Amino acid sequence: MRLTSWNVNGLRAIVTKDFEQSLACLAPDVMGLQETKAQEDQVRAALFGLDGYELFSSSAEKKGYSGTAILTRTTPMSVQAGIGVPDFDQEGRVLRAEFPSFHFVTVYTPNSSSGLKRLPFRKAWDAAFRDYLSELDKDKPVVCCGDLNVAHAPIDLARPEANYNKTPGYTQDEIDGMTALLEAGFVDTWRQAHPGKVKYSWWSYRGGAREKNVGWRLDYMLVSSRALAQVDFPEIHTDIHGSDHCPVSLTWRI
Repeated sequence: MRLTSWNVNGLRAIVTKDFEQSLACLAPDVMGLQETKAQEDQVRAALFGLDGYELFSSSAEKKGYSGTAILTRTTPMSVQAGIGVPDFDQEGRVLRAEFPSFHFVTVYTPNSSSGLKRLPFRKAWDAAFRDYLSELDKDKPVVCCGDLNVAHAPIDLARPEANYNKTPGYTQDEIDGMTALLEAGFVDTWRQAHPGKVKYSWWSYRGGAREKNVGWRLDYMLVSSRALAQVDFPEIHTDIHGSDHCPVSLTWRI
């Protein structure tokens, strides 16, 4: 199965930017979308007429904010939104589809916001989400994809010294949260396959950052460490445009 993730930064906007052609190029069997910025009826309207996929979505209570969705060619055994913590679940950040051999989780991790004013919320989220994934992993392996809003190491952003402990996504607290998630039994598949390679998945819209490749690697495909042998070809699709993020993917051998 080809599993793919993309922070679309507004689903209703990206469908006007060759989204169907990008989807055909990626050819996912299951695709997690983040930052849909739409309510469920708007998600369904935006993707109306998309053949071959079932659609599931989770929206934030606040309209035009956050939101996740899953497109799948295979009917899941079950689908569940949220992690069971009301303060977090009202933002529509997690959607899980269960398949016979794995749980597929798509996540849009909270940004710590300007001035790091939301960092305490983010730290609490990281701990709760780690517990959630660990509990799922007791049942069957997990594939967790999405915008984790953290560059884990200096190699994962273009200007680490200028951003360290100043910019959301590259504070020591957020780095530690990601480290704890990996230590809980999950693998960053792209970095595991490409330990010394520089490649980004997000670029600011300002200053021609994408053209200059001044970016960050914020988008991940994590898998349970015990299932790493089932993973092939983790990729970052920098050639696909339409959002300030690009898609990431892997192949899951059933």
